[in-house]
Amino acid sequence: MSAATTVGGVRLVLPATSANLGPGFDAAGLAMSMHLSVEAHAASSFEIHATGRDAELCGALDRNLILDTYRSVLSDAGRRIAPLRLALHNEIPLGMGCGSSAAALLAGVALADHFGGLELGDAGIVSEASRLEGHPDNVAACWYGGFTVSTQQGDDVEVATFAGDPGWGLVLAVQATSLATKQARALLPESYAKADTIFNVQRASLLVAAFAQGRLGLLRTAMQDRMHQPYRMEACPLLKQLLPLAEEPEIAGVALSGAGPSVLLFLAEGTTFLEAETRLRQLLSPEVELLSLRIAGGVTKTLLDTP
Repeated sequence: MSAATTVGGVRLVLPATSANLGPGFDAAGLAMSMHLSVEAHAASSFEIHATGRDAELCGALDRNLILDTYRSVLSDAGRRIAPLRLALHNEIPLGMGCGSSAAALLAGVALADHFGGLELGDAGIVSEASRLEGHPDNVAACWYGGFTVSTQQGDDVEVATFAGDPGWGLVLAVQATSLATKQARALLPESYAKADTIFNVQRASLLVAAFAQGRLGLLRTAMQDRMHQPYRMEACPLLKQLLPLAEEPEIAGVALSGAGPSVLLFLAEGTTFLEAETRLRQLLSPEVELLSLRIAGGVTKTLLDTP
């Protein structure tokens, strides 16, 4: 038996994430209480058993982001690619601005680290996944949890994270059709007016303060944005419908989730999910899914015996 096959299994549980949060474009991220669970063991050949949301896509061996990442990282490190048997359970909507690709990339890097003995550590795993993703906002929030702000300097990622208040209620509105991140990015301009840049810098700073101090009431102003949401409005019809709710007292803040098309709402103190759902159903078509969520912690990793 080779050294790779003697490595015990591992279970990873990775949260969904919402990036940008209005003005925090490519910098801010929030972990949310939906998860991708991955249990992996060394095997004689690659196989996947998937359950949950989009199970057929998650269980495909071809063009599987977890396995492709796992193979790529090991290959770049000059390590043997040990086949794996994966059991996946997915709760994260794919292609909806909820960090599904960041969770899959992190899973692939973490599996390569575990089975390849790379000893990357937290910072190394986050840096590698951020390099593959192209930006660290979702990746940092997924791995560390809570509210994160992050920046990439060469191959290194600097991260500051706040656990967030678990009492803050979130509602995620998910439409039936997805929007590719590449397509959403193509809608953005190459440059911005000075006034719009200052507007976003002020509100992004306030956004960090809101989470650092646990001040839910700041979000109404802190989640305003002029850099990406106005340009994605037509491609994300839910945003056009729901953004005006940020002026209502029951809602603390509204923002496009990541690149969209999902929309994230923070509920004001004292507003229940049922009350918010009743209001939202007055505006939305029946096929829009409404999910009641909370701020989540980061990845959990459990070592398993080889069966």
